[in-house]
Amino acid sequence: MTPLKLLALDEEDLAVVSSHLQDAVVRVGDMAYLPSQKRFAAVLNRFDWERAAGGKAEDYRRRRTALRFDRVLSAKHKDLRPHVPDRVLSLLAIRFEATDAPSGRVTLDFSGDVTVQLEVECLEVELRDLGPAWPTRHKPEHPGQTSAGEQEAAGEDAAASAEDAGASGA
Repeated sequence: MTPLKLLALDEEDLAVVSSHLQDAVVRVGDMAYLPSQKRFAAVLNRFDWERAAGGKAEDYRRRRTALRFDRVLSAKHKDLRPHVPDRVLSLLAIRFEATDAPSGRVTLDFSGDVTVQLEVECLEVELRDLGPAWPTRHKPEHPGQTSAGEQEAAGEDAAASAEDAGASGA
Protein backbone atom coordinates (compact mmCIF):
# COMPACT_ATOMS: atom_id res chain seq x y z
CA MET A 1 0.00 0.00 0.00
CA THR A 2 1.44 3.35 -1.05
CA PRO A 3 1.58 5.91 1.77
CA LEU A 4 -1.05 8.63 1.43
CA LYS A 5 -0.30 12.35 1.56
CA LEU A 6 -3.42 14.43 1.04
CA LEU A 7 -4.23 18.11 1.45
CA ALA A 8 -7.78 19.41 1.76
CA LEU A 9 -8.50 23.06 1.05
CA ASP A 10 -12.19 22.83 0.23
CA GLU A 11 -15.26 20.72 0.98
CA GLU A 12 -14.67 18.37 -1.94
CA ASP A 13 -11.09 17.68 -0.82
CA LEU A 14 -12.31 17.09 2.74
CA ALA A 15 -14.78 14.47 1.48
CA VAL A 16 -11.83 12.53 0.01
CA VAL A 17 -9.94 12.73 3.31
CA SER A 18 -13.08 11.62 5.15
CA SER A 19 -13.52 8.60 2.89
CA HIS A 20 -9.94 7.45 3.52
CA LEU A 21 -10.44 7.81 7.28
CA GLN A 22 -13.80 6.06 7.53
CA ASP A 23 -13.54 3.48 10.33
CA ALA A 24 -10.13 4.71 11.46
CA VAL A 25 -9.63 4.03 15.16
CA VAL A 26 -8.07 6.53 17.54
CA ARG A 27 -7.37 6.75 21.24
CA VAL A 28 -8.76 9.87 22.90
CA GLY A 29 -5.23 10.59 24.18
CA ASP A 30 -3.95 10.64 20.58
CA MET A 31 -5.96 13.78 19.75
CA ALA A 32 -4.95 17.30 20.76
CA TYR A 33 -6.09 20.87 20.27
CA LEU A 34 -3.18 23.33 20.38
CA PRO A 35 -4.79 26.80 20.62
CA SER A 36 -1.48 28.71 20.54
CA GLN A 37 -0.72 27.07 17.16
CA LYS A 38 -4.34 27.18 15.95
CA ARG A 39 -4.05 23.45 15.29
CA PHE A 40 -5.95 20.25 15.99
CA ALA A 41 -4.07 17.01 15.39
CA ALA A 42 -4.72 13.30 15.76
CA VAL A 43 -2.84 10.09 15.09
CA LEU A 44 -5.19 7.34 13.93
CA ASN A 45 -5.00 3.80 12.63
CA ARG A 46 -6.82 3.92 9.32
CA PHE A 47 -8.35 0.92 7.58
CA ASP A 48 -7.28 0.51 3.92
CA TRP A 49 -10.64 0.26 2.18
CA GLU A 50 -9.08 0.26 -1.32
CA ARG A 51 -7.07 -2.89 -0.66
CA ALA A 52 -9.97 -4.56 1.18
CA ALA A 53 -12.23 -4.14 -1.87
CA GLY A 54 -11.01 -7.55 -3.07
CA GLY A 55 -12.92 -9.11 -0.19
CA LYS A 56 -10.10 -11.36 1.01
CA ALA A 57 -9.26 -11.31 4.74
CA GLU A 58 -5.53 -11.35 3.93
CA ASP A 59 -6.03 -7.93 2.28
CA TYR A 60 -7.24 -6.26 5.49
CA ARG A 61 -4.64 -3.71 6.58
CA ARG A 62 -4.29 -0.68 8.86
CA ARG A 63 -1.70 2.06 8.91
CA ARG A 64 -0.76 4.85 11.35
CA THR A 65 -1.93 8.15 9.91
CA ALA A 66 -1.58 11.74 11.06
CA LEU A 67 -4.46 14.15 10.59
CA ARG A 68 -3.88 17.88 11.04
CA PHE A 69 -6.26 20.83 10.89
CA ASP A 70 -4.66 24.30 10.79
CA ARG A 71 -6.29 27.72 11.32
CA VAL A 72 -8.47 26.32 14.10
CA LEU A 73 -10.09 29.03 16.22
CA SER A 74 -11.75 26.77 18.80
CA ALA A 75 -12.52 23.14 19.54
CA LYS A 76 -15.50 21.62 21.34
CA HIS A 77 -16.48 18.05 21.97
CA LYS A 78 -19.51 15.99 22.89
CA ASP A 79 -19.16 12.82 25.01
CA LEU A 80 -15.42 12.56 24.28
CA ARG A 81 -14.36 11.89 27.91
CA PRO A 82 -10.84 13.39 27.72
CA HIS A 83 -10.12 12.03 31.23
CA VAL A 84 -10.13 8.52 29.66
CA PRO A 85 -7.15 8.79 27.27
CA ASP A 86 -7.12 5.06 26.41
CA ARG A 87 -10.73 5.08 25.23
CA VAL A 88 -10.86 3.94 21.59
CA LEU A 89 -13.15 5.69 19.12
CA SER A 90 -14.04 4.80 15.55
CA LEU A 91 -14.21 7.72 13.11
CA LEU A 92 -17.29 7.63 10.91
CA ALA A 93 -16.98 10.84 8.89
CA ILE A 94 -15.61 14.38 8.73
CA ARG A 95 -18.00 17.13 7.63
CA PHE A 96 -17.67 20.85 6.87
CA GLU A 97 -20.36 23.51 7.18
CA ALA A 98 -19.51 26.99 5.93
CA THR A 99 -20.59 29.81 8.23
CA ASP A 100 -19.04 32.95 6.71
CA ALA A 101 -16.99 31.60 3.80
CA PRO A 102 -14.23 30.61 3.85
CA SER A 103 -14.64 30.06 7.61
CA GLY A 104 -16.86 27.36 9.01
CA ARG A 105 -17.32 24.40 11.26
CA VAL A 106 -15.62 21.01 10.86
CA THR A 107 -17.27 18.11 12.65
CA LEU A 108 -15.57 14.79 13.28
CA ASP A 109 -18.28 12.17 13.88
CA PHE A 110 -17.33 9.10 15.89
CA SER A 111 -19.31 6.01 16.78
CA GLY A 112 -21.24 6.21 20.04
CA ASP A 113 -22.53 9.71 19.20
CA VAL A 114 -19.16 11.31 20.06
CA THR A 115 -18.23 14.46 18.13
CA VAL A 116 -15.38 16.94 17.93
CA GLN A 117 -16.29 20.29 16.43
CA LEU A 118 -13.68 22.74 15.16
CA GLU A 119 -14.33 26.37 14.26
CA VAL A 120 -11.90 27.17 11.44
CA GLU A 121 -10.83 30.31 9.58
CA CYS A 122 -10.75 28.18 6.44
CA LEU A 123 -10.15 24.55 5.51
CA GLU A 124 -6.50 23.61 5.73
CA VAL A 125 -6.19 19.89 6.38
CA GLU A 126 -3.41 17.36 5.91
CA LEU A 127 -3.58 13.56 6.07
CA ARG A 128 -0.24 11.78 6.03
CA ASP A 129 0.58 8.10 6.52
CA LEU A 130 3.35 7.64 9.06
CA GLY A 131 4.67 4.13 8.62
CA PRO A 132 4.19 0.68 7.19
CA ALA A 133 0.84 -1.09 7.06
CA TRP A 134 0.11 -4.15 9.18
CA PRO A 135 -2.48 -6.88 8.75
CA THR A 136 -5.68 -6.93 10.76
CA ARG A 137 -8.12 -9.83 10.99
CA HIS A 138 -11.14 -7.56 11.19
CA LYS A 139 -12.97 -5.59 8.53
CA PRO A 140 -15.12 -2.83 10.04
CA GLU A 141 -18.84 -3.56 9.82
CA HIS A 142 -21.81 -1.24 10.12
CA PRO A 143 -25.13 -2.36 11.63
CA GLY A 144 -27.92 -2.08 9.10
CA GLN A 145 -25.53 -2.71 6.22
CA THR A 146 -24.84 -6.35 6.99
CA SER A 147 -26.78 -9.58 7.19
CA ALA A 148 -27.87 -10.98 10.57
CA GLY A 149 -25.00 -13.48 10.55
CA GLU A 150 -22.50 -10.76 9.71
CA GLN A 151 -23.92 -8.57 12.48
CA GLU A 152 -23.34 -11.35 15.00
CA ALA A 153 -19.75 -11.64 13.82
CA ALA A 154 -19.47 -7.84 13.99
CA GLY A 155 -20.08 -8.07 17.75
CA GLU A 156 -16.34 -8.64 17.93
CA ASP A 157 -15.71 -5.19 16.41
CA ALA A 158 -15.28 -3.41 19.78
CA ALA A 159 -12.51 -5.81 20.78
CA ALA A 160 -11.08 -5.63 17.27
CA SER A 161 -11.06 -1.82 17.38
CA ALA A 162 -9.13 -1.89 20.63
CA GLU A 163 -6.72 -4.40 19.13
CA ASP A 164 -6.34 -2.32 15.95
CA ALA A 165 -5.86 0.89 17.95
CA GLY A 166 -3.11 -0.71 19.99
CA ALA A 167 -1.23 -2.15 17.02
CA SER A 168 1.90 -0.27 16.11
CA GLY A 169 2.77 -1.85 12.82
CA ALA A 170 6.26 -2.57 14.06
